Amino acid sequence: MSGPKLIASVLNADLGRLAEVCEEMEEAGLDGIQWDVMDGKFVPNLTMGPVTIAAGRKVTSLTFEAHLMIEEPERSIEQYADAGCEYVIVHAEASRHLHRTLDAIKGLGVKTGVALNPATPLEAITNVIDLVDLLLVMTVNPGFGGQAYIETMKPKLAAAQNLIASQGRDIPLEVDGGIAPSTIRDAASAGADRFVIGSALFKGNGGMANVVDRMRSEAAGAA
Repeated sequence: MSGPKLIASVLNADLGRLAEVCEEMEEAGLDGIQWDVMDGKFVPNLTMGPVTIAAGRKVTSLTFEAHLMIEEPERSIEQYADAGCEYVIVHAEASRHLHRTLDAIKGLGVKTGVALNPATPLEAITNVIDLVDLLLVMTVNPGFGGQAYIETMKPKLAAAQNLIASQGRDIPLEVDGGIAPSTIRDAASAGADRFVIGSALFKGNGGMANVVDRMRSEAAGAA
């Protein structure tokens, strides 16, 4: 994989300006958009669904990933593939039959992703790693934007990168939660190469493009 990939989370975006926000993200040089799908059960929040994502697909060519923070994600994966997502990410904690779910995602012709909450050990995915196209390590407890980066996840990121290296496959290691100019270097130095940026993208000085340039430089310098 050539260089760090920066993925925008729309959780803190103004969805009333969805088309403009998606266009701004593409113009700022981001590599993709993560759609944070929450059901109010698996996590204590309720957000968007496939109709919103499909609307965004009409206005940008950026890579889309659906981060399904929902119970029984296997019931919904087809909707998110149909909405235009290149990656469908499920939580290991939310899918009772993870192997079956990942196999079903592949059957839809899109790439698979597995997310691990901070308390979930890496061993939860070692027996399905052959079906994983993207591994997402959470550095906050999912459910809300603007949380602080959990620094103690660094050894877990390093172990995840070692697991990926043992497979001989190009599996991106994504990190999500509290990623900002002050924390992205820590995650990159542990082996992450794909970074989800949420509130920092909208609060940085100098506009979105300036934040993207700064964070890409920080990540590249630490890799």
